[in-house]
Amino acid sequence: QVQLVESGGGLVQAGGSLRLSCAASGSILSINMMGWYRQAPGKQRELVASITSSGRTTYTDSVKGRFTISRDNAKNTVYLQVNSLKPEDTAVYYCNADAIVQGKYYSTNYWGQGTQVTVSS
Repeated sequence: QVQLVESGGGLVQAGGSLRLSCAASGSILSINMMGWYRQAPGKQRELVASITSSGRTTYTDSVKGRFTISRDNAKNTVYLQVNSLKPEDTAVYYCNADAIVQGKYYSTNYWGQGTQVTVSS
């Protein structure tokens, strides 16, 4: 199986920055898509950004120009640099990965436990 462990969340003032990290571990053969989702209180979980193993990225419109997703394939780690934070960015941020593990020939979707990002006005 695969474990995803996020770190880097916290409390920051509006306009501030954070760097979220998510490290995947386990019997991993390969990871294709990695991404960050977020869920604010009372709202549905939404995709924030994703990145393929080749480095192709996508972003939700509300974070374009402020957030940057990147990954280190050798470390099975994905990062999310979040700049110019706004109060509406407050949410629990979850790491997500599609990984193929040893003994299997198809990918399975995995989630991290989440890291809280709180932006004060």
